Amino acid sequence: MTEVLIDRPQERFQAVLKSDKYRERISQMALNGSTSLIVDFEDLLVADSRLAEGLLENPDEYIEYGSNAAFDQLQIQDPEYAERVRDQGVTVRIRGIPYVTPLRALSSSHIGRLVMIEGIVIRATTVRPLVTKAIFRCRRCDEKVEVQQTGTFLTFPPRCANPDCRAARSFDFIQEESEFVDSQEIRIQEYPEDLPPGQTPRSLNIHLVGRDIVDVAQPGDRVYVVGVVRAEPRSYPRAGKLRSFGLYLDANFIDTTGKEPESLEITPEEERRILEIAREKDVHQKIIRSIAPSIYGYEHIKEAIMYLLFGGVPKHLPDIQIRGELNILLVGDPGTAKSQMLRYVPRIAPRGLYTSGRGTTAAGLTAAVLPSPAGGMTLEAGALVLADRGIACIDEIDKMRPEDRVAIHEAMEQHTISIAKGGIVATLNARAAILAAANPALGRYDAYRTVAENISLPVTILSRFDLIFVLRDVPEKERDSRMSEHILELHRRQASPAEPPIPPELLRKYVAYARNINPVLTDEAMERLKEFYMEMRSASESEGSPIAITARQLESLVRIAEARARAALRDRVLLEDAEHAVAIMKRSLEEAGIDISSHKIDIDIIMTGKPKSLQDKLRLVLNVLVEMEKETGVVKRTDLIERLMTDYELMRGEAERLIRQLIREGTIYEPRNGFLKKT
Repeated sequence: MTEVLIDRPQERFQAVLKSDKYRERISQMALNGSTSLIVDFEDLLVADSRLAEGLLENPDEYIEYGSNAAFDQLQIQDPEYAERVRDQGVTVRIRGIPYVTPLRALSSSHIGRLVMIEGIVIRATTVRPLVTKAIFRCRRCDEKVEVQQTGTFLTFPPRCANPDCRAARSFDFIQEESEFVDSQEIRIQEYPEDLPPGQTPRSLNIHLVGRDIVDVAQPGDRVYVVGVVRAEPRSYPRAGKLRSFGLYLDANFIDTTGKEPESLEITPEEERRILEIAREKDVHQKIIRSIAPSIYGYEHIKEAIMYLLFGGVPKHLPDIQIRGELNILLVGDPGTAKSQMLRYVPRIAPRGLYTSGRGTTAAGLTAAVLPSPAGGMTLEAGALVLADRGIACIDEIDKMRPEDRVAIHEAMEQHTISIAKGGIVATLNARAAILAAANPALGRYDAYRTVAENISLPVTILSRFDLIFVLRDVPEKERDSRMSEHILELHRRQASPAEPPIPPELLRKYVAYARNINPVLTDEAMERLKEFYMEMRSASESEGSPIAITARQLESLVRIAEARARAALRDRVLLEDAEHAVAIMKRSLEEAGIDISSHKIDIDIIMTGKPKSLQDKLRLVLNVLVEMEKETGVVKRTDLIERLMTDYELMRGEAERLIRQLIREGTIYEPRNGFLKKT
């Protein structure tokens, strides 16, 4: 009896489908109007290991057995619906093969086998109808001929089926009577975090056929696909087909794995260690010491990176979306380990990628619209879309071309990327935290110039960073001595002098675990943040004082406080979290937002690129020019400088500098040499 069953895979499939689980799924098919049945590979493995093995070895044959068995079972349970879908039949979709085949490992030995692969969708074509059964009409005798279609090109009948006619090559395709299915082609690539160092990412084309599996994934989505590996010959026009073939996957099942970093597998033992670390009093110090331990010092920057890794809680309100991710900018002299810090972060982030501004374009960061081999245009995801729900580290952001830099404006504040070109209008998610580094415009950071003057970055981007830090290389005997010992020890031991308290792999999982927690502000924390905000705002009330802080910084404070609570796996933001958020915000404002002339914190340096004191002086020069213009039409440059010196006690050099700046900005111009006029 057993021998007979082994020879009949269809009956063995039907035995599995008679279980309560699949009877229920088959009953649901009529309600959903579906013609496909999802079968879990695990159930086949438990019920009949020989059947599961046959499915992996000869998928085309065994999927057909499974589909026939599913149709037979449907006929038993719902004969009426089975009759309606008789022509289409039922397709069995296999879900969840226990092991994933890496894209890098796919080879000729996999051709014709059923495999499961994972990757990130980088390109997706539009859904197109694909003909499965074509009906042709003979032009001579009107006889209709039916041809089943496979392969890339439409196959015509060799001759007319009518024995009296037997005409060749004179057929019309009858679209109305032919049968079509939905089809789509996507391209997936290896996960950026799994890429071996120095390797280019591998990608694979996937053919999707069937209404239920097309349009499941968009560019930027992480997916796993079960399908049959196929090879297609490459050909050159007029030269014929090559001996080398290209691999692609004929998809049987596709599902998005979810974009959450929590999809990292955490074992019970690792979870126990994570909870142990979180209970320790110095948990924040441990995490800070585990970030780039080979880099000496910069505790405040490592603390900021800790907040960036854990992130705040995004708020989805009916009218607006408030981002939870932090954006941090490091500006510093050459040799201050900015790039090393940026390269380390993707190693400990559950999802992260590194890119350098010098070799980055707008399309590479956001999304590219490319011509599709099958005609039309396709969308290919860029770095910020691939880093969705993760961290994008952009080194040398100041070296990017201005027209490319504009592309990240929307991603930094709205966390989306809008594309409208090549006939494609789409909005992709780019919920990535950005850690960027920039070099000073003049080679070294000039303490007597503002941050905006020191970096070649527009203020529209500067104002979107929650924290800005300046790394200055200032000689200091004691610190230099400790740093030289640290570096020399590192070279001698060929290992980090300080061992990280939390290993990088565990820290990655700790961050992923913590991001499940959504901490809520307590009354004490709210009061402290409000108190700091009001204190800074009240300092700006007196006439002529710089503006110290805006609502944008208040939102940043909330994000930092939530990130600190997450780092300790707490669901409430305590007073101490608010205190630390205030302290690091003050540090950032002092480094980046100091008005050089008044030595007060001035947020306008970041928001507008000019401190309030300078804005006031420029406004004064403009007002005096307008007044004098009313009297004389055009104003003599020397007369304007004299008036500013006598009536407003400005130094000659400063008055000259202010006039030059207004000319450079295009606010005033010289109609002829030595004369000025408002634009």
